[in-house]
Amino acid sequence: MSMYRQLWLAIVVSTLLAMGGSLLASLLSARGYLESQLTIKNNDNATALALSLSQSSPDPVKVDLVVASLFDRGHYALIRVADPMGGVMVERVAPEGDVDAPAWFVRLLPIRARAGEAQISSGWQQFGTVRLLSHSRFAYGALWKSANQMVLALALSGLIGGYLGSLVLKRLRKPLNAVIEQANAISKRRFVTIAEPVVPELKQLAAAMNATVTRLKSMFEEEASRLELVRQEANCDALTGLANRSYFLARLRDATTAEDSVGQSVILGRFAHLADVNTKLGRVDTDVAVRAFAGVFCDAQRQYPDALAARLNGADFALLIPGVIDLEDAVHELLQKLTSVASAFVPGRATTWLGAGHFSHGMEVDAILSQVDAALASVEAAGHNGVRIVQMQGGDHLPKSGKEWAALIHRALEQRWLRLVSFPVASHDGRLIHRECPLRLMFDEQGEWLPAGVFWPVAERLGLTSNLDLAAVSLGLDEIDRQPELPGLAVNLSASSIRLPGFRSDLRKLLLRRAGTPKLWLEVSEAGALAHFDAFTALCHELRDLGCQLGLEHFGRQFSEVGRLHGLGLDYLKVDASFIRGLDAHLGNQAFLKGLATIAHGIGLKVFAEGVTTHAELAMLPLIGFDGATGPAIRDGV
Repeated sequence: MSMYRQLWLAIVVSTLLAMGGSLLASLLSARGYLESQLTIKNNDNATALALSLSQSSPDPVKVDLVVASLFDRGHYALIRVADPMGGVMVERVAPEGDVDAPAWFVRLLPIRARAGEAQISSGWQQFGTVRLLSHSRFAYGALWKSANQMVLALALSGLIGGYLGSLVLKRLRKPLNAVIEQANAISKRRFVTIAEPVVPELKQLAAAMNATVTRLKSMFEEEASRLELVRQEANCDALTGLANRSYFLARLRDATTAEDSVGQSVILGRFAHLADVNTKLGRVDTDVAVRAFAGVFCDAQRQYPDALAARLNGADFALLIPGVIDLEDAVHELLQKLTSVASAFVPGRATTWLGAGHFSHGMEVDAILSQVDAALASVEAAGHNGVRIVQMQGGDHLPKSGKEWAALIHRALEQRWLRLVSFPVASHDGRLIHRECPLRLMFDEQGEWLPAGVFWPVAERLGLTSNLDLAAVSLGLDEIDRQPELPGLAVNLSASSIRLPGFRSDLRKLLLRRAGTPKLWLEVSEAGALAHFDAFTALCHELRDLGCQLGLEHFGRQFSEVGRLHGLGLDYLKVDASFIRGLDAHLGNQAFLKGLATIAHGIGLKVFAEGVTTHAELAMLPLIGFDGATGPAIRDGV
């Protein structure tokens, strides 16, 4: 029985006991009063009757007449006159009749008044003794009426007391519920603080809970800060703070092979004649110039979601921009800013050479870099500041206009030319944890199945991602119904969908209607979740009670913002493949990921690796604390 029910039961029982005790005490007191009044009345009436008879020279006939006259008024239950020897001269006894109260009430509270007695005299001689007992039905009526009034009064006071008790409980319940919700939130990996209530006992409890949460947050943030430094040391250039060469190449490989890759633009830039600049300015000033040059790349990185700026070596820089952009405008704007910064250190000379190109999913990394590097070399050969954009092959068979794309996507949705492909996510002992199922689409019955990276950017521009996401979730639930032995199935949700309240509402309704929801794993990219953080928070809260698993994919690229995630109650993280590439030989990433796994496990999150390509990488994962992995190195037979 809950504490509230116990408190209510205690209030009800105590109120009933108080009301019952008050009623009983009042009734006994009233009965005692009526008995005493009846006894006094009996004595007074007996004395008055005896005195009246004594003054009128009594004889048996006269006594009989007077007694009969008095008795017929109906106020007496008994009038008896006995002679001095005890013999009955006159006796009138009222028959048993109705009283002004229920029979059970009369039985429970009998009124026993003593009869009044007085001596009748004739002159100086005793004539007899009169015994008189008044009728008690009027007393019962008065007592019954008094009982009803007291019950009503006590019931009214009980209702008022119950109302006041409910107000007190309500006052206590609100802060107590807040403390309970805070404890539940901690158990669900959400660390929240609450306002301290005014009730002293609850205030102490809330203060203790808040202190615990604050300590947990502090520990989490301190460890996260330490790991961010480890990540930067392992993956960033020490001088400029940009990504280093190895991390850039890992991200580039992931951009060409990932199922959801949307194609990207790559820009290679070179600080011209840096060796001569170093000789002329000296190391300190040259470092200042390089940092200023890198700052332009860093600013450009902030302009585009999930972009990456890197320093490849002393004079070479790179910028990786996801999605489809106006590359020519972007590169010329970058050139203008770079030359403006660099010319302050090297006036009158060429300072900036740029090569760029856009590549699509599936292209080889070496082919991409060789073409863009050749474009950069041609600009360098010209000897002046400049840009060259290389045209890479790919995507010529796809629709050209947004109108064509919209028609084909709508048609695919109507004809259900959609399907999920399946990739295993397995533990280190080969046990299947769940299947990761990205969406694919085709434009006609004989067409090829296109990966999400091909059509998703256009769907985002056309506002069709919510339709595609709902279709993907529905397909996932159908697959769970067809394979009841499946431990779980993961579906990716687009950030552009979750920011729509209507989509979140439709998703919740869909999940409520289906039985397979507890086996469904829903994940959002780290970049998308942080870009639309309020919407992602709302999604986590709205789906928390449905039993599905919630997680982040491509995690770690923005690890510096990990402190924002501690209150969401997530279930798992999928670490980005760029941190997994060559993990067996990358001591810095090993230290970073081991700390990440420790933090995640400390708050109840599972940690999986994305894009595991070699057995050496796979063998390293259990050593640093990961729970499982996905990628080409994972057998599809699990």
